[in-house]
Amino acid sequence: MSTPYPFTAVVGQTDLRLALLLNAVSPAVGGVLVRGEKGTAKSTAVRALSALLPQVDVVPGCRFSCAPGAPDPACPDGPHEPGPGAARPARMVELPVGASEDRLVGALDIERALAEGVKAFEPGLLADAHRGILYVDEVNLLHDHLIDLLLDAAAMGASYVEREGVSVRHAARFLLVGTMNPEEGELRPQLLDRFGLTVEVAASREPAQRVEVVRRRLAYEDDPAAFATRWSGEEQDVRARVVAARALLPKVRLGDASLLQIAATCAGFEVDGMRADIVMARTATALAAWAGRSDVRKEDVRQAALLALPHRRRRNPFDAPGLDEDKLDEILDRFPDEEPENDPEPEPDPEPEPEGPDDGGPQDGGPDGGDGGVPPQGGPEAPQAPEAPAPDDAPQTPDSPAPQPASQHGAAPEQAAVRAAEPFRTKMLSVPGLGEGASGRRSRARTAHGRTTGAQRPRGQLTKLHLAATVQAAAPHQKARGRTGRGLVVRKDDLRQATREGREGNLVLFLVDASGSMAARQRMSAVKGAVLSLLLDAYQRRDKVGLITFRGSAAELALPPTSSVDAAAVRLEQLPTGGRTPLAAGLLKAHEVLRIERLRDPSRRPLLVVVTDGRATSAGSTGSAGAMGSAGSASGDPRALAGRSARLLQAQGIASVVVDCESGPVRLGLAGVLAGDLGGPAVTLDGLRADSLAGLVKNVRTASDTHRRAA
Repeated sequence: MSTPYPFTAVVGQTDLRLALLLNAVSPAVGGVLVRGEKGTAKSTAVRALSALLPQVDVVPGCRFSCAPGAPDPACPDGPHEPGPGAARPARMVELPVGASEDRLVGALDIERALAEGVKAFEPGLLADAHRGILYVDEVNLLHDHLIDLLLDAAAMGASYVEREGVSVRHAARFLLVGTMNPEEGELRPQLLDRFGLTVEVAASREPAQRVEVVRRRLAYEDDPAAFATRWSGEEQDVRARVVAARALLPKVRLGDASLLQIAATCAGFEVDGMRADIVMARTATALAAWAGRSDVRKEDVRQAALLALPHRRRRNPFDAPGLDEDKLDEILDRFPDEEPENDPEPEPDPEPEPEGPDDGGPQDGGPDGGDGGVPPQGGPEAPQAPEAPAPDDAPQTPDSPAPQPASQHGAAPEQAAVRAAEPFRTKMLSVPGLGEGASGRRSRARTAHGRTTGAQRPRGQLTKLHLAATVQAAAPHQKARGRTGRGLVVRKDDLRQATREGREGNLVLFLVDASGSMAARQRMSAVKGAVLSLLLDAYQRRDKVGLITFRGSAAELALPPTSSVDAAAVRLEQLPTGGRTPLAAGLLKAHEVLRIERLRDPSRRPLLVVVTDGRATSAGSTGSAGAMGSAGSASGDPRALAGRSARLLQAQGIASVVVDCESGPVRLGLAGVLAGDLGGPAVTLDGLRADSLAGLVKNVRTASDTHRRAA
């Protein structure tokens, strides 16, 4: 649809609209990160914002949007002669998750640069977004190397493109807006801190508000132009208010009392660094200007804290975002406002009121089909991404009564879920060999970035020139090509692409034994702590994770492969125990999940982490045992069936590690036998710690190679 959905027609979503408008008033605030479940008007509100921004004056014909009064002296299209500018609407540029590096920063024609010595440069999305909005949908799924480029551009206000000594620089100052669904994984801390403000959005549970969303959505789809016309008056009012707030912004006074409130708040919540203080000061100033006041007050500081601090308080991906509002009020009450100066102007409501006359709710009926709701202001009740557990899986505290009634998974009683022990730092587990998966930090892989290991003929567009190999390929033909001067005669066939080696992210699939033999509280707490530690390691190494549990008579996929390690942590915390040990069913379930994932993402290599004591007391319901050929009916012995299932995984070349949970003075060594069948190493819970795991990566490779040779 060519007619965009009006910003003022978004129902409710007060915090989301306020954060976007504050950045429109003061781009120095630093952008917005919008977190929330799917269908909550995130993308619709962001795409509608550009219509409210004032027009910008640009140098006619400049591809880099230089301002006529102060053009960039290093502009590739410059130098620019003084003259009148041309007004155009502010741009909103979208960065696709799968964009290439050249699409983001621009591309240099390397062949012309070598042969002709000219800088033939095609601008990228960063140039298009200069003095406008750069919007990244699903920003948490963006590749690491693109995130690094965004960080550099956001920090320096400029983009640099360098190819083998030839460099281009241009200005790139933009409002960065990102949206994400936390269920699909969290952001790297470096990028998270670059967003000035963050907003949590959720769907409304009020029927009247949801009805209003549907009503507006249907009206928009029936006649987009008429719907936009209906809201044109409100759009113009908000646009005029943005212009007025921008004009008032330099006159707003940020007094010492307000600065003290800001500093005390940031110190009280123990945020890292000083960026939070600066963002809060800019946000409070923008709030005062938006309200039509020339002085910053305590309510401005409070609202600024609710928008600027929640995402800066997280120490690891398992911490819930949010802010304790009672503690915030307690801090602010200790520092009263200064006496306000004479200000005859009226005091409008500090929150935006862009709703139309028939507004009734907090939802969006935009083109994305949103059904959003009134978002919380970052408090401790902020919505969590993972689904609420079913009643049968409700988490229990360590003090809850146990055992519970018999589980449907087996005859033995189900034990209450216990809390995980404190996580610890683990040594890296990696998949042997050289992969070609998504960029990450775990296993060796051929990547676009990393150390140069060789050269090859380019497949498609040349992106990384190997200069020495190119010169070596062109040198024998110089006489035949009639070379007379100092320059090298280079043709397209001479160009060589550099091959590089870096690190990839893997799929780490956890197979956790939740049977009765693991139900001792101290043991299960230690097991959960170990898995939690490995989850934290997977988050830091940009892996996908999955969780399978087995107990009673079946295995269950507790969490399908995802980038959200915090979702896996929640499912792990809720994990009850009890019943017999269907080890074979768990291994076959892992085989099935990995087979499907190989079809979905063939380049991402898996690492199977089996957490068990190695016992097998039940054949279980193998379900897809046909994948094993005759294994499902070969023997009723659970241990023999588990061995056959493990060797099936080993035959598929799946790298595995067994975390041996057996404890006590008498050990059966069954986990070691299982590790041998899987073709991987076994490591104890104590040996999983970083200071005890020095040889594990080597052991993964050695055990796998030894088992392959034996086969």
